[in-house]
Amino acid sequence: VGLDDVPLYDEVPEDGATFEANALLKAREGFAHTGLRTIADDSGLCVAALSGMPGIFSARWSGVHGDDDANTRLLLAQIHDVPDDRREASFVCAAAYVDDEGEFVVRGEMAGVVIREPRGSGGFGYDPIFVPVGQPLTAAELMPDAKDELSHRGHAMRLLVARLAKATKT
Repeated sequence: VGLDDVPLYDEVPEDGATFEANALLKAREGFAHTGLRTIADDSGLCVAALSGMPGIFSARWSGVHGDDDANTRLLLAQIHDVPDDRREASFVCAAAYVDDEGEFVVRGEMAGVVIREPRGSGGFGYDPIFVPVGQPLTAAELMPDAKDELSHRGHAMRLLVARLAKATKT
C-alpha cells in the first residue's frame, strides 16, 4: 500500500535535526492517519567539505524544494575550490518503521565523491555529480539494479527487512 492508496492527509513539516528524526516523524504521521504499519524515509547528501551539508536540507539546498538543477549548481559552486582529494561525500538514508507495537529506525549510507561536472541522465537529485566508492560511474550512470545494490536507500531497506524478519521469528 502506498500513499496513493490511502486517504489524503497533510504532510507535517520535516523539522527534525537528523535524517532519523525526520523519517520517524513521517512514519508516525502515516501510522496516525491510516492505522497501518508505516515505513518512511528521509535522505540526502552529506559533503565532508561542507561539514555534512546539505544533509537534511538536500532537497531544498538552493531555497526551492525539489529544484534538482539549482541544488546541484549551488553545491558545485560552493565546493568549486575544494581539491579533488577532499571531495568526499555520502548519501544517507534513514528508514523508520512504526506500528501499534513500537517503532525503530535504520540507517544506510553510500560513500563516494562529488565530481566537478554532472554525468549521466538516470536517477535524480545529486546523482549526476556523485561517484560511489569503487565505481567509475556516477549514480546517474549506473543501471537501476546496480544502483539499488549500492545505494543508501537499498542498504537501509535491506536492514529494515532483516530487522522485521528477525522480529517475526521471535
